[in-house]
Amino acid sequence: MGAGQKGNPLTRMFWWAVAFRVGHRITKDGGVATPEVEDIFADILERAKALDPANTRKWFEKLTVLHLDGGSLAIGCPDEATVQFLQDNCRAGFTRAAQQITGHLIAVDFSVGAYEKLDSSSRRPRAGLSDPVLQGEGKTGTLKLHPDYTFENFVVGPSNRLANASCIAVSQSPGNTYNPLFLYGSSGLGKTHLLHAVCFEAQRRFDNAVIQFLSCEDFVNRFIRAIEEGNLSGFQSQFRTADAIVIDDVQFLREREHSQEEFFHTFNALYNNGKQIILSADSPPGKIPSLEERLISRFNWGLVTRIDPPSYETRVAIVQKKAHLRGLDISDEIAGYIARKVHANIRELEGALTAIYAVAITTGQTIDLELAQTALEGQIEPTTRHISITDIIEVVTKYFDVRLADLQSKRRSQSITEPRQICMYLARNLTKHSLEEIGGHLGGRDHTTVMHGCNKINLAKDTDPKISALLNNLTKQITQTPQA
Repeated sequence: MGAGQKGNPLTRMFWWAVAFRVGHRITKDGGVATPEVEDIFADILERAKALDPANTRKWFEKLTVLHLDGGSLAIGCPDEATVQFLQDNCRAGFTRAAQQITGHLIAVDFSVGAYEKLDSSSRRPRAGLSDPVLQGEGKTGTLKLHPDYTFENFVVGPSNRLANASCIAVSQSPGNTYNPLFLYGSSGLGKTHLLHAVCFEAQRRFDNAVIQFLSCEDFVNRFIRAIEEGNLSGFQSQFRTADAIVIDDVQFLREREHSQEEFFHTFNALYNNGKQIILSADSPPGKIPSLEERLISRFNWGLVTRIDPPSYETRVAIVQKKAHLRGLDISDEIAGYIARKVHANIRELEGALTAIYAVAITTGQTIDLELAQTALEGQIEPTTRHISITDIIEVVTKYFDVRLADLQSKRRSQSITEPRQICMYLARNLTKHSLEEIGGHLGGRDHTTVMHGCNKINLAKDTDPKISALLNNLTKQITQTPQA
């Protein structure tokens, strides 16, 4: 604390109160022995971890205190990605922690610039990694990437090996290897992680690359806003002149005719100029409901690769990797226990780790198998499997030897109507989708049509033993949980 700070009465009062609260020495004349700011910040960090275990990361150790005085706490971060993560996920937790430790109202701010100035001679960031500001949005846009989602942190197994290898290839030679690259699989299997990793690696290799990375919903909303504001030319210029466009959850283009039209022309402009296109969805292109054939055709031009649920061995490795990222030390026995309990997806594995960490922090106990069992008791059903309408359609179309296009068509022959109505019935009973959503997957049919189909199959089930047995057989196939 400098001389100017000591002479300021308000600052002196602030530090006296903080010193008293955190146990620092107060001199006999009522003065304050200068608090060790780093020690106070260490206490704040520990409290923030306890308040928000889900967002705790091992790299919190790299955070530095730049300024703690009056009513503000400035925290230095190693790169822009960590700044963005902390601002989006941790600001409230750090603010509460700072206020609880100091006993004062504290405003928390995160930045990277001042962090670099602390030791510019010894801390030289690699080109591209610590400056993810790209020229995608009026030459000032910031690419928002999750600091955990890198290739180094992605656990490779038989279920995702091709997807990982293709993403690495694309990041090293965008526009030349697989274009477009289309990843698909159920929710929580790592598609978004790979998309972030591609962007991280591409911007590291190509400093001036213009990368547009956003969700399909965001693309549609920006398109609508551009129309409302009369700025369609600006929207088109932004996306059609990029070096790469990365769209997550592209299945949300369904039933959006004007958005599909715009994306069709955006795709053509980028592809014809040799620019990279990367897409992800929960289904392969041909099974996305109400998607135009010309888009399906183009999405299949490059490489379409599927990500499956991870095997037991891969789940164990994922648990260990996620624990390491959070600075947790867990045994192989605990990692195996979690992997056996959770089959569905990676997000549930992370949720299990969060629950275990929260119990350990709250009780002050060491993480062992007994604590893990207590933390997860009643929270996870090991046989539960997320079922999508796509899963149902795959089983039904295979059994009846029909195509998805047939189910989505207007044909009303018995050979098509029956499997279509069975899909409606099973989707109504095995998923949480609304009647409108079910109808959307089956050719855009309205809710009354879906309700009629469900009622008809329900009646047939009660009167025809063969239909009842068929439904039981199909349900068993759909709900069968993959074995570890």
